[in-house]
Amino acid sequence: MLFGCEVISTDDSTQTKETSPVEVIDVIDGDTIKVKYNGKVETIRYLLIDTPELHHQTLGKQPYGEEAKSRNKQLLESGDVTIEFDAGDRLDDYNRMLAYIYVDGVNVQETLLEEGLARVAYVFPPNTKYIDVFEQAEERGKNEKLGVWQTPGYVTNRGFNTAVINNQTVPTETNGKCLIKGNINRQGKKIYHIPTGKHYEETKPEEWFCSEEDAVKAGFKKSGE
Repeated sequence: MLFGCEVISTDDSTQTKETSPVEVIDVIDGDTIKVKYNGKVETIRYLLIDTPELHHQTLGKQPYGEEAKSRNKQLLESGDVTIEFDAGDRLDDYNRMLAYIYVDGVNVQETLLEEGLARVAYVFPPNTKYIDVFEQAEERGKNEKLGVWQTPGYVTNRGFNTAVINNQTVPTETNGKCLIKGNINRQGKKIYHIPTGKHYEETKPEEWFCSEEDAVKAGFKKSGE
């Protein structure tokens, strides 16, 4: 496996990073791609950012989802792509690699944030090396009212509120009346997530439940417990 050491400059400091070259196989959306890494095809979830969904569980395609994917693809096709891991977990609960993405040494996450096509999200120490840089980039996009920041209330702490843009009521039913997501992680632990939960939007369910009681009866524990 090849590694390269590069120096990157931020507004406040200069940091050294260790990166690995990858070949981009597919761009899934604004914050997820498939690459060939170390001879294997891997899915990479971008660290510390979230872009609008293209296939949302309850709302379908979210505004600016296509724009985020298109810009992500454009950036990735413009030069040599490398990735950098942080100090913490390298895989999420869905076996996706977690990494920072660079094109010719320029960070893709930072660009998407600065252009208003992403929000800072999923901040789980110690995978927080560039959180200050990313928050500053997000603030620049917000101040310029670019992309997702054009409509007040669209960006929330739990994701993107499509109803604000579409001027409609957020659906309260999906899969009948079952809104609670049951997920089984890599360790086989059964966890359920309610719609107001911190990780609800990112969770891909193996099962749906109509009540927390049903989830508990099925052997699932509430997220965060």
